[in-house]
Amino acid sequence: MKVIEQLLINAGITPIAGVDEAGRGACAGPLVIAAVILHDPFAPQLSLVRDSKEIPEQKREEIYELIQSVAASISVVVVSAKDIDTRGVHAANLDGMRRAVHGLEQIPAYVLTDGYAIEGLGLPNLAVWKGDQVVVSISAASIVAKVTRDRIMRKMELQFPGYGFAGHKGYITAAHTKALNTHGVCMEHRRSFANIAALIHK
Repeated sequence: MKVIEQLLINAGITPIAGVDEAGRGACAGPLVIAAVILHDPFAPQLSLVRDSKEIPEQKREEIYELIQSVAASISVVVVSAKDIDTRGVHAANLDGMRRAVHGLEQIPAYVLTDGYAIEGLGLPNLAVWKGDQVVVSISAASIVAKVTRDRIMRKMELQFPGYGFAGHKGYITAAHTKALNTHGVCMEHRRSFANIAALIHK
């Protein structure tokens, strides 16, 4: 844990940006990408920062607020379902990562990402296997992206009641499938996804 960031810091390579996304596999709602630069990834107050999926929702909200207060810079990009349909989720994700990094107030000396290298970034970057579990900066980005997206999905529940977006957050579940069969597809569903396309072309 934390070896990669420590090696970079020891070599004088700072600042380091961590990048992660939320919502890649969902069939409704946006894709949210966050880039985070921490003053000190090993600060004691960041000890609870870990992969967002390992943290209960209420606790994530608290850690999100902490990251907002102590980070050197945070950049968030929201990619709409329509844009995902137009460009494809992978291309939209890579472009969102580039935009998130370039949206930071500081230019990072090195960028660490969870799973996917950022092609065409123009900065040194490394894709880290299970990066949201082993790199604090990526973990912080995963929390920022996840909390931001969850808040969007809760608002979407109010706009499109009956789909249960506040609960399943746009991922396919039995409840979501039942709602789709009852109410049909709404404008926030990703029409390029197989299960949504199948419903449209019934």
